[in-house]
Amino acid sequence: MTTARHSDTENSPDHLQRKLSNRHLQLIAIGGAIGTGLFMGSGKTISLAGPSILLIYMIIGGMFFFLMRAMGELLLANLHYKSFVDMAHDLIGPWAGYYLGWTYWLGWVLVGIADLSAVINYLGFWLPDGASFSPTQQAMISAGCVLFVMGLNLLTVRLFGEIEFWFALIKILAIIGLIGVGGYMIFSHFQAPQGAVASMSNVWSHGGLFPKGTEGFLAGFQIAVFAFVGVELVGTTAAETKDPEKNLPKAINAIPIRIILFYVLALFIVMSVTPWDHIRADKSPFVELFLNAGIPVSAIIMNLVVLSSVMSSMNSGVFSTSRMLFGLSKDGQAPGAFGRLSKRAVPSNGLIFSCIFIMGGAVLQYFVPNTMEAFTLASSLCVILFISVWSLIMVCYLRYRKLRPELHEKSTFKMPGGVWMSYIVLAFMLFTLVILALEPDTLKALYVSPVWLVILGVTYHVLYKPRMKKLGRELVNDH
Repeated sequence: MTTARHSDTENSPDHLQRKLSNRHLQLIAIGGAIGTGLFMGSGKTISLAGPSILLIYMIIGGMFFFLMRAMGELLLANLHYKSFVDMAHDLIGPWAGYYLGWTYWLGWVLVGIADLSAVINYLGFWLPDGASFSPTQQAMISAGCVLFVMGLNLLTVRLFGEIEFWFALIKILAIIGLIGVGGYMIFSHFQAPQGAVASMSNVWSHGGLFPKGTEGFLAGFQIAVFAFVGVELVGTTAAETKDPEKNLPKAINAIPIRIILFYVLALFIVMSVTPWDHIRADKSPFVELFLNAGIPVSAIIMNLVVLSSVMSSMNSGVFSTSRMLFGLSKDGQAPGAFGRLSKRAVPSNGLIFSCIFIMGGAVLQYFVPNTMEAFTLASSLCVILFISVWSLIMVCYLRYRKLRPELHEKSTFKMPGGVWMSYIVLAFMLFTLVILALEPDTLKALYVSPVWLVILGVTYHVLYKPRMKKLGRELVNDH
């Protein structure tokens, strides 16, 4: 990987600009850690796993902390790496960069499609009882959301950071508000209209912490893992982050606190106020908490919050896919048009290309009008792709430790546990894939996923390798 190609020239029209401040990076990292999976998927996860969901989130959160520390050490060891695609290309080989970049791109496209299902689900809150959107209306709403997010991203990277900052801040304040209101309801023994009295004992008094046994506990992992998609976003913003040596470690080290506060504590409060077996799988438990409490105004506010959360997730997805296509193009692994920046230093061609594919979600809404089914299908396939991306990041770390021991020695941000912890994280990723085979709806996605491997294998050998050979010959002739 040549450094000239990834120059940090601040004002070059061909390079991404370092416009994201520490304030933006911290909130993008938090926004990434609070995904649609928490707001939309936690109802289904609770119905599958019961209170053991708290343990599930702590285990996954712990694993992701080590994954992020490994990625942080790699990005800071070589500041010419603009994202983890550069790391894979350099440490494993061109095929790994190609696989990682395009798989990450498709993963975020699927997140966008899952988010469109969530938008339809949340907007249904405003409809009269028993009413629902027609397939045509669902498709039109989806198309409108994609165009809105595309418009925001076409402006400037600083505007992206600013919008993401406010989106993430809304999510944080909403969860802190929920913890505060829920805490008050618990200590005042609030009685919901359905008769349930808010109490911490609700968490363990309805069948214990593992009411669905080992099977339920394992089934909870799939949607819980989807909630963490985006936690690695910090790795795609590295090229546009001011003072990465100072700001990246701050953002990464705060992850465990976020997981405990936003996932574990928030869901502990939700299940204390509403016993887990009263929580509906197809609704957001965050909105339902306020509805059950008979506070419709708060429920309306919370519904707007979860809507903004979904738009934040889509916003992040469109941002990261366009940056991935930009990086791939610079490495000759995607069409040259994706490597051109607009006057505002935005990779607009890649951005529009990604939005066209996310628009496929509008088509999915038309053919799969059941929003929860569409959400599960897109999120399951997305999780499989992201597991492979996260696993390759860990393999990059192992290669770095073997090939560049001198860089590891000099590192001021070493991954705790190093090599042996990398193997534990990789084993956890494999364990998650095995779990996906246990559930019928996620098994479908597992069957479909090899098609992507075939597509990438064919395009790599047919399109990319001949192009690299040609470039190699041209370089030889020039000398």
